[in-house]
Amino acid sequence: MSGPLDGQGGTPGTMPPVVTQRNLTPQEFRAAFRAAHLGMAVVGRDGLVRTANDALGVLLGTDPARLQDSPAAEFTGLRDDTRTWLKYREVLLGRRDRLHCTRRLRQSGGRGLWAEVTVTPLPESHDALLSVADVSDRRDLRARLRHVRMHDPVTRLPNRSLFFERLTGALAAASALPTLPGGTGRTGGTGSTGRIGLCYLDLDGFKAVNDTLGHGAGDRLLIAVADRLAACAAPGGHLVARLGGDEFALLVEESAGTQQLIDLAVAVQAALQRPFEVAGQQLSVSASIGVVERPAAGTHATELMQAADTTLYWAKADGKARWTLFDPERNAHRMNRQALSRTLRPAVERGEFALQYQPLVGLADGVVRGVEALVRWCHPQFGTLGPNRFITLAEETGAIVPLGRWVLATACRQARRWQLERPDGPPLVVSVNVAVRQVWDSDLVADVATALAETGLPPRLLQLELTESAVMGTTGRPLQQLRELSDMGVAIAIDDFGTGYSNLAYLSRLPVSALKLDGTFVHGRNPADEAIVEALVQLAHRLGLTVTAECVESAEQAERLGRMGCDTGQGWFYSRPVPAERISELLGA
Repeated sequence: MSGPLDGQGGTPGTMPPVVTQRNLTPQEFRAAFRAAHLGMAVVGRDGLVRTANDALGVLLGTDPARLQDSPAAEFTGLRDDTRTWLKYREVLLGRRDRLHCTRRLRQSGGRGLWAEVTVTPLPESHDALLSVADVSDRRDLRARLRHVRMHDPVTRLPNRSLFFERLTGALAAASALPTLPGGTGRTGGTGSTGRIGLCYLDLDGFKAVNDTLGHGAGDRLLIAVADRLAACAAPGGHLVARLGGDEFALLVEESAGTQQLIDLAVAVQAALQRPFEVAGQQLSVSASIGVVERPAAGTHATELMQAADTTLYWAKADGKARWTLFDPERNAHRMNRQALSRTLRPAVERGEFALQYQPLVGLADGVVRGVEALVRWCHPQFGTLGPNRFITLAEETGAIVPLGRWVLATACRQARRWQLERPDGPPLVVSVNVAVRQVWDSDLVADVATALAETGLPPRLLQLELTESAVMGTTGRPLQQLRELSDMGVAIAIDDFGTGYSNLAYLSRLPVSALKLDGTFVHGRNPADEAIVEALVQLAHRLGLTVTAECVESAEQAERLGRMGCDTGQGWFYSRPVPAERISELLGA
């Protein structure tokens, strides 16, 4: 045999140094090749093995002599896909410096292993050096770690992260399906419906079980509930996940229509109505279920979850222990705008509002850096209303000024409570939305100063969020208020940045410390979005501003945004808006 084993040396790469040193004598090189623990072979330009060492024979469960003159691509799986095969041929022909890939190999006797295969040309030779390293243990460990990371430790069900990964993947796959002739829908071939469904539920009265029987009994109840949900979902192969607390979701990726989701919700209700044996007692529980079913193409995960969340609220408001189907007409017309406008200001005086908080999480380390305070109207007739239902009305009627003062004072009081509970913990900033009319129609500086003085919250732990349209072009008294607030030590953030027509030169003259990127850029469905995000992040950092990405829906999005330099993320991937006590539990954990 001619080549490196006759003294022409090796090549740098993944090989052990003893094999790749160019100053080895032919005898030393040959000895190193044969004695190496890494499976290796010299492959000719024709793809046939010239010689193989003992380690490769052991790895494949065969005599290395039997590998001689056999195609290396056959036992390494390099023919399994065209792309890898072409790269392999380029290495053999000296047109490519290196090929590195992972392959599933078959040993003699039918056993399999995962291996990293590396092929590099040998200098001053027409041959290439092939190495095969067993990485089965490493892959198994990664798989186990991923399973732990993606599953709930109590119920063993998929957790929020895996649920959103599956949901986002299903929606992305549906969006990629071809459109049927006439634009009537989408199809992916036999069995593909192009629709998606979701049953979103929580247990009625679960808190009472924890309070009376203890968290151990509560956990055993959750396990029993998870088993019954899994049994309901098993015939259809649907995903069951625990999203947190007593919240569960059943995802139907290829929905056959609304009736299938209704049947599933009915089966869940019936399964949960049977008594549970927990801690020597029989417990009866029920569930409120929000049911959503729609075409998957064009649907965003956040939109689907918001619809499910709204429908779950309807189920609870209608008396609990029931399922409710999402109704767009009810969603749009349930509330009478005039009646809400008339009762908004008195509702502030009656204390009908409550705050929920959504975490802002560091993309680099996963640490909760702050929370955004989000107001909810606990309406005595219409149930819990989100801000999209009444903030515009509040601005139109002027009720936003007293409501804004209440939100500011309540959020500061809660933030101060968290600070006192965690004196040695990292600082937790509370972010409060400020409407345009608050800037123009009230003394915002005095309102903030009063809230900070009465609650004892340090100004550095308060951030005010204003929309891009409210901040850009600000002059006169509003601009002076922003500067005074900044001088007090209060942070100013621009919300939904990137959706307006910003004068970027003007941005540098504003007392702003943070930008919150609009969720349309975070989804990254347009190839230009990533370039826009990177440019905005670089601009913000050069101006000394931090960047928060809104509407983060998946682990992939969080990782990508972190790579692009975003400082914090916010969205359903981490948590939906929750009451203050849930944030306290999260911080404690």
